[in-house]
Amino acid sequence: MSAPKTTLPSAPHTKPRRRLHPAWIVAAVAFLALVGAAGFRAAPGVLMVPLQNEFGWSTTVLSAAVSINLVLFGLTAPFAAALMERFGIRAVTSVALVLIGAGSALTVLVNQSWQILLTWGLLIGLGTGSMALVFAATIANTWFAKSRGLVIGILTAGSAAGQLVFLPFIAMLAQDPGWRQASLLIAAGALAVVPLVLKFLKNSPADAGVLPYGSDAAAEPAPSPASGGAAVPGGNGTAPDGNAAPGGNAAVRALQVLRRASEVRTFWALVAGFAICGATTNGLIGTHFIPSAHDHGMAETTAAGLLAVVGIFDIVGTIASGWLTDRFNPRILLAVYYQFRGIGLLVLPLLLSATVQPSMIVFVVIYGLDWVATVPPTAAICRQVFGADGSVVFGWVFAAHQLGAAAAALAAGAIRDATGQYTYAWFGAAAMCTIAAVISATIRKDAAAREPVLVEARAAEG
Repeated sequence: MSAPKTTLPSAPHTKPRRRLHPAWIVAAVAFLALVGAAGFRAAPGVLMVPLQNEFGWSTTVLSAAVSINLVLFGLTAPFAAALMERFGIRAVTSVALVLIGAGSALTVLVNQSWQILLTWGLLIGLGTGSMALVFAATIANTWFAKSRGLVIGILTAGSAAGQLVFLPFIAMLAQDPGWRQASLLIAAGALAVVPLVLKFLKNSPADAGVLPYGSDAAAEPAPSPASGGAAVPGGNGTAPDGNAAPGGNAAVRALQVLRRASEVRTFWALVAGFAICGATTNGLIGTHFIPSAHDHGMAETTAAGLLAVVGIFDIVGTIASGWLTDRFNPRILLAVYYQFRGIGLLVLPLLLSATVQPSMIVFVVIYGLDWVATVPPTAAICRQVFGADGSVVFGWVFAAHQLGAAAAALAAGAIRDATGQYTYAWFGAAAMCTIAAVISATIRKDAAAREPVLVEARAAEG
């Protein structure tokens, strides 16, 4: 007789625990870095009067410092993108935050007008330019294979969130104990994020031993060149993780990308649209909404409160735009955004009055939702059409955004001086938005399939 069989208890089936992908940790730290870098963007309007009262400087001098900052904020972006490819995201971001902190902290020592041009203009301009919207695009393109639009939307909202966080404290400190303490707060906000950046902001998925979030690639990632590894570039000039292979002079690379992109029609369509975007946000509403409202009898504090509401809804709108960009044609989204903005600017002169009417609240909410909703679809088109050059191309497109803002700020002021009101500035901006909508809608549907051929051919020649 055979012995009875014994059945051993089976090991309990355990489902493998899913850990958070490192890409989301990088995105969270990037968000905090953008918040820390955004402090100065809330400062000039609050600090101008205290500086004038103490030193007797003219508005022109302080406006010149802001103008230098604004131009550098835009023109630094494409070179910063190339530097991130050459030296890594972590190093460039850390240096940018230190520049912002140094410029803000050194402001407390100024006693000559040229010194404010150095601190507000040069140092903070270079720092904020390196932390511009191109930083969000670089993070999304490097670390994410899916949900890129959503990530860009969230990171872009970080700048708006930073302004909302710092603005009330800067205003409070500027009144008591004084503007120097407000400047130190901005410096502290920027420098406080540096340790987090150095510890958690990896340069690429390869540095963390993972693939980009959502990637279906089966191959293991190669080491990141920015961290000393030796990634082998592909035939199209990209590293195995899909990003541009680092190496060489970053400034030369930025200029080479500009030369190649300038021969592609879509690049100029994006440049024109984004220049109008900057003109109708930072340049016009951001600079002249408060004085225009004041011309109609509205208190400056009330008008500033309306702009704060714009900032709140900017966060919602930008994140929603990122979600939509992952699901719909980005060129159509751009056309819709620009046209809605144009309609808002067209009716704005009819809404301005001494008191806040419900119609003005509607305008503020809609304009806030649309403020930088254009960023995720613009970055998506850059990535689709220009591939590995997409982040640097977006840097050049963003430079056009800031140049458009500077031109509109100056033009609107001239219109106000010549006519005594801003009405023609609002109407002109509305017309420009319609032009941007038409340009965006006429970007070829197959641009992502056709134009990379030209881009790659120019890259091979260069």
